[in-house]
Amino acid sequence: MLKKTLVSGMRPTGKLHIGHYMGVLRNWVVLQNSNNYNCFFFIADWHSLTTKYSETANLKSNIIEITKDFLASGLNPEKSSIYLQSAIPEIAEIFLLLGMLTPNNWAERDPTLKDLVKGAKNSGINELTYGMLGYPILQTADILTFKGEVVPVGKDQEAHLEMSREIARRFNFIFNTNFFPEPKPLFTDTASLKGVDNNKMSKSFNNDIKISATEEETINQTKKMITDPLRMKRSDAGSTKRCQVAFPYYEIFANTEIINKVKQECETAQRGCVDCKIELGKIINAYFKEIREKRNDFTDKEVLEILEEGNMKAQIQAKECLFKVKEIMKLN
Repeated sequence: MLKKTLVSGMRPTGKLHIGHYMGVLRNWVVLQNSNNYNCFFFIADWHSLTTKYSETANLKSNIIEITKDFLASGLNPEKSSIYLQSAIPEIAEIFLLLGMLTPNNWAERDPTLKDLVKGAKNSGINELTYGMLGYPILQTADILTFKGEVVPVGKDQEAHLEMSREIARRFNFIFNTNFFPEPKPLFTDTASLKGVDNNKMSKSFNNDIKISATEEETINQTKKMITDPLRMKRSDAGSTKRCQVAFPYYEIFANTEIINKVKQECETAQRGCVDCKIELGKIINAYFKEIREKRNDFTDKEVLEILEEGNMKAQIQAKECLFKVKEIMKLN
């Protein structure tokens, strides 16, 4: 069976949290190990500049940290190309060429732009930059440089990929070719984890649990989880249906026997919320124990060497793509 090319990436904004693992990394590993795809996974450092262009002091260390999270979670450089976006200059040149033929109103109406502007405002940026406007075109270049056929996304993210398909169709139409595939979404069912405060899990809110957290740090965060807001005293019967964060975590990380026990003891006041959250922290620690141990084994030097090898692998295909694009456009 002919493998399809799969492309996906993440921005290096700091150490990843367990929401990233459950929602993205775990699925990437499954796709990688299925042997159905040629996988290209990248660290999107150019994209991180879109809303954090003035916050570059920790960018290099963030690149190392996110790569450790990739590798510890199970991404294998022998099976996938793991590379740094900025190490592939061909992506930037293809971005420029695609930008020349992309109507401005396409970029303005893209839902990615709205999300970026919202995120920028949360970071104190109240201006629309060219980088924000060009983000979906650069995102398209990330995919089409490797002739990506599928991109793993959640069902709520399909609209973000539509512009990439439109640009691929437009290029093919203008130059009378079928060179670029129209990348299709690969829908994934992923576990959704809220932050410990019942808001979206985010490093900036300090409501997350890092993949790399220590056992103590993990339990300290689970102790902050919101449970049943109507349960005022230890002797009050609780409700797992009203439990906003802790019990949904049990349903993801614990087995059926433990889930049923927690439900029964909570709803008969045999279990207090504090003890329940400490036990949950221990379950999460057990779940990530092997990943954390593996992560701690990687040195910065080893990570940079792995990235360099991945960069070289990715650049071979990127060079071929750019040469062909220029040939099609009669620029060679």
